[in-house]
Amino acid sequence: MSSDEPTNDVSQTGYDTVPEGTTDDHHEFWAEAVADEIEQRNPDDPIVIKGGVSPSGVAHLGNVNEIMRGYFVAEVLRDRGHEVRQVFTSDDRDPLRKLPRKLANADGEIVGLGEVDAGALGRNLGKPYTDIPDPFGEADSYAAHFAALLEADAERLGVDIEMYSNTALYADGTFDPVVKRVLERVDTARDVLSEYQAKADDDYVPFNPICAACGKLTETVTDIDLDAETVEYVCTDMAVGDETIEGCGHEGTATFREGKLPWRFEWPGQWQVLDVDFEPFGKDHAEGSWPSGVDIAENVLGIEPPVPMVYEWFTLNGEALSSSAGNIVTVPELLELLEPEVIRYFFALHPKKARDLDLSRLDQLVDDFDRFEEAYYQGVDDESVSAFAEAAYPYVVDAVADEQPIRLPYTFAAVLGMVDDRDLREKLARDEGHIPDDADEATVEAALDRVEQARTWAERMDNAYNYRLQAELPDVVFDEATGEALDALAAVVAAGGDGETIQSAIYDTAREHGIEPGDLFEAGYRLFFNETQGPRLGEFLGDLEQEFVVARLRRER
Repeated sequence: MSSDEPTNDVSQTGYDTVPEGTTDDHHEFWAEAVADEIEQRNPDDPIVIKGGVSPSGVAHLGNVNEIMRGYFVAEVLRDRGHEVRQVFTSDDRDPLRKLPRKLANADGEIVGLGEVDAGALGRNLGKPYTDIPDPFGEADSYAAHFAALLEADAERLGVDIEMYSNTALYADGTFDPVVKRVLERVDTARDVLSEYQAKADDDYVPFNPICAACGKLTETVTDIDLDAETVEYVCTDMAVGDETIEGCGHEGTATFREGKLPWRFEWPGQWQVLDVDFEPFGKDHAEGSWPSGVDIAENVLGIEPPVPMVYEWFTLNGEALSSSAGNIVTVPELLELLEPEVIRYFFALHPKKARDLDLSRLDQLVDDFDRFEEAYYQGVDDESVSAFAEAAYPYVVDAVADEQPIRLPYTFAAVLGMVDDRDLREKLARDEGHIPDDADEATVEAALDRVEQARTWAERMDNAYNYRLQAELPDVVFDEATGEALDALAAVVAAGGDGETIQSAIYDTAREHGIEPGDLFEAGYRLFFNETQGPRLGEFLGDLEQEFVVARLRRER
């Protein structure tokens, strides 16, 4: 929904699965408690769940917040036998107030303004997003480009939404009754709004016409004709922070379809025209637009506001999501690192708890998801986690399989990502017991899919797993003491030593042969990676095929 980027600091991190602070403590999944609250109003079917966004920049994971929160509630209601529509508004009659620093192409790939027709944006400050050309030249407008990205993201996560363009709702007359109601009760509207913002003086009119001369939105209405459903206006300057978007001074007439309501009135107007029963929103709106929206809905429009749900913003890598600052991650980017169900799991966690999505620690998130899945199929030693999984898991996955899917531990998958040979990956996974002997080909392939995701993660983060096992023996020469130490280490591996045993043996073997442990580690890295450093060597070697490790330490192949 229309809003500036969140600025609140979120200090809490973690991916705990235990739901906290539900409105009804007899439910283990927060979406069930919300569904109860909706049902208590005895709504007619279809129940309408809404979200919204202003198409101001890159479609990123933060924009998915409302989609996913609404999705879980919608799915619970559907399981209870209700017909549900999940709608999403593109608040695309909003004006472009500033140039975004980055954009995303039709595939969701981030690009800078230097790679597109940025002038298409710069020449159109103050105009509605739907009147601004798509800088990529692909869609009908900037707004249409953004909306298509968001729809694609929802589809990637398995969520079916109905996208509505605010511009279209004004243009086809859907908003006419709302605009007329607000303007015929303009004195009441001013009184209500004055409780929330200072500019609602005696001259204030809550309607922003589109200037017929320059195409910009203006805030200066000089007269209202309710019978003709028009307003008179002057195109004046628009203040945007410390900047000013200049008006052209044109004096003209606009119909109710040739402008828009200010956000505080437009939001409850959406509730009315779309017959909204439930809407989640970020806590910035809880402290601002929501109280005024309720007041306007009840005392200006004469409607009941929908059931609300406030959610906490999540942070990314410890910082607030911000398109302008470049601290964002898109759904396509994240899907290169995670399965869709892991992303859905992240949003299934209780929305009122602050969380940090730390890309460097995605292994922890995946581990938590794997435990959540295990809890559903087998139960775990934490009853609260098992109860949460029993309630939420069917909504997190596309379909509940008869048997628990095989998941490679994420860090082990990252280890396998150091190996290019697909057959060797499978053998190592089987040797470690992560793939059962009777697994069919489809099951094996599904399990190995995580390897490429973990490998991409290692590359993006440039972490301890971002190395490549050399298929052929590198061209290296060692002194006599180092060669003897490598042979001794090979004997430890041949005797069946695990990763920790090998790690300790590297230190012991180095000392026994009068060389520095660091030199022996470096020799190992040269043999296996042709690098001078690498992952925790002993544990890595413990995960590899024993015969291969022994032969490589002996410099045989």
